[in-house]
Amino acid sequence: MTTYVDSSALIKLYVDEPESSLAVDILSVDPVIATSALSMVEVRRALSRHFAGLNLVRIREVFEADLDRMALIQPTESTWTYAADIAEELGVRSLDALHLAVAKRLEVASLRFVTFDIRQAQAARLLGLNVVGA
Repeated sequence: MTTYVDSSALIKLYVDEPESSLAVDILSVDPVIATSALSMVEVRRALSRHFAGLNLVRIREVFEADLDRMALIQPTESTWTYAADIAEELGVRSLDALHLAVAKRLEVASLRFVTFDIRQAQAARLLGLNVVGA
């Protein structure tokens, strides 16, 4: 099985938030975890809001080591276009649309889409994704 994880779920691995333990449980069972390259930017931004100094350096190193074990997907030009289509059709935020487009383009039948963003989860379900988390 393959799991696509968005930034809202990844952040919960490093910042103690509601549902952090659920995110850890969900992501610890799947050997294949994929995410968009966008997650690197989104998660590092979030980490910098919660940590500073040496704590930020350490948590960023942990995140980057984890990221090295994931399939980091670089969106293609057609994926960007598909994301724009999703944003227009479903009214989701642009970065959420990009996560959805990347996940859909993986074309994995048993893909789990992990998010804790309720609006993104609703859009993912409309696109036929198996949503876990929200």
